[in-house]
Amino acid sequence: MNLNGGLPPEYHCDKKDAGKPAPTTFDGDSHPLPPTMRTLFALLALASFATAAEPVFLTLADFTDTKDAAPSGGWTTEGDNTIHLVGKGGGNLISKNEYSNFELEWEWKVNSKGNNGIKYWVTKIGGKEWLGIEYQMIDDSGHPDGLKGGSHTTASIYDIKEPVAGKAVKPAGEWNTSKIVVQDGKIQHWLNGALACEADTTTPEWKERIAKSKFKNKEGFAPGKGKIMLTEHGDETWFRNIKLTAK
Repeated sequence: MNLNGGLPPEYHCDKKDAGKPAPTTFDGDSHPLPPTMRTLFALLALASFATAAEPVFLTLADFTDTKDAAPSGGWTTEGDNTIHLVGKGGGNLISKNEYSNFELEWEWKVNSKGNNGIKYWVTKIGGKEWLGIEYQMIDDSGHPDGLKGGSHTTASIYDIKEPVAGKAVKPAGEWNTSKIVVQDGKIQHWLNGALACEADTTTPEWKERIAKSKFKNKEGFAPGKGKIMLTEHGDETWFRNIKLTAK
C-alpha cells in the first residue's frame, strides 16, 4: 500500500523518518507551506474577498412608491447624486430590496421648519400600512414636532429612544451626514461623525420602549428585516450620496 498517496514530496514518509513528528506546523522558516497549499489558501482568500459585500449608491431607480410604481410627484434626481423631494405630494418611497444587517450612510438637509426621515426594517403591517424604525431628520428648533424634544428630534429612534445630549446637528438648510448601523438586532444612529443613539432590539428594554410608543399596537413592527423607506412628510428635503453596504 502506498501511504504517501498524492501528498506533495515534502510530506512523504520515508523509513528513515519513522517516529519523527509530521511537518504540520506553519511557522515560517521551520516548516514553510508547500506550493500546493499556498495556492489553496490564496484561492480561498480571493474567494472570500470576492464575496464580501460591496457598498452601492442608491438612486431613485432602487425605489418604488407604496403601490410598486416608479417614483413621481416631486421626487427628482439632481446632478451630484442627490435625490430631491420638492415637498408634499411625492408620497413615501420603499426600496425594491429587503435588508437585515447593513450600514447606510447619507447626507441630507431640510428646509426651515422641515421634517423628514429614513425608515428601515419597513414591512406592511396589518396588510395596509408600511411601518419601520425611523431615523428622524428634522429642524429641531423650528418644526413643532422637533420642539417636543427627546425621541422626536434629529437622529433619534423616532418615538422610541431619544438621542444623546449635545449632539452635533447642523441647522436647517445645511448638510448633515448620517449613518445607520444594523447588526444582529443592534442598531446605531450616527450624526456628523458621532454616535447619537443606539438600542438592542433583542432585549426586554426594547420591548418596554415599544410598549410606550405609538407602535405598541402594531403587531409585527420592526421584525428584524425589511425595506428601506425615504419618507415624505410634506417638507422639502434633499438626500445625497445614499450609500448602502449589506452584511
